[in-house]
Amino acid sequence: MTDVVLPCRNEAPALPDLLARMPAGYRPIVVDNGSTDGSAEVARACGAEVISVAEPGYGAAVHAGVLAADPGDGVVCVLDADGSFDPAQLPRLADPVLAGEAHLGTGRRRPAARGVWPAHARVANAVLARRLRRTTGLDIHDIGPIRAVRRADLLALGLRDRRFGYPLELLIAAGRAGWRVVEVDVDYHPRAAGTRSKVTGTVLGTVRAVRDMSAVLAR
Repeated sequence: MTDVVLPCRNEAPALPDLLARMPAGYRPIVVDNGSTDGSAEVARACGAEVISVAEPGYGAAVHAGVLAADPGDGVVCVLDADGSFDPAQLPRLADPVLAGEAHLGTGRRRPAARGVWPAHARVANAVLARRLRRTTGLDIHDIGPIRAVRRADLLALGLRDRRFGYPLELLIAAGRAGWRVVEVDVDYHPRAAGTRSKVTGTVLGTVRAVRDMSAVLAR
């Protein structure tokens, strides 16, 4: 069984379809991070395990979900809960890790429709990815929110960021640890109706994410 951590804040409209499309052998763990729209109740009604995290922040939610995953050396995936990714594509990232061909599988977003990835967010991501390549030598083009890694390996990195800098800190730590990292294409769909991105949905959200990630790069 491969656990899938879904950090969640006000994603109730997306959850039923998303959870219904989880591939066989993948167990969803919805991490409710202060939702006010009944996301936790919707997830439970769909049969998902749900945990609540009071500390705000993407990294806080992901870390709590990883801790809640099955202990041991199993693979854990992370996937946004907004419906923008197809969970059926998770094996693309997890299979190389399960086969021992990579320590980390991460997704490179390929927009499935016009306007899915706003220009301000796309440019910011490209700038950060370029700095990451220079810093670590990893051939990575997207600081994306979908990945697969062995739980024990991830926890051993001792990641500290609990906000939007978490994905970048993971990649920097992976590069420093000499990990084999594979980046695979994943479809990037429009978010489910009734949900809103905390990062790409507004310029302010993107600025906050860039601020958090830039702080990680400066360490």
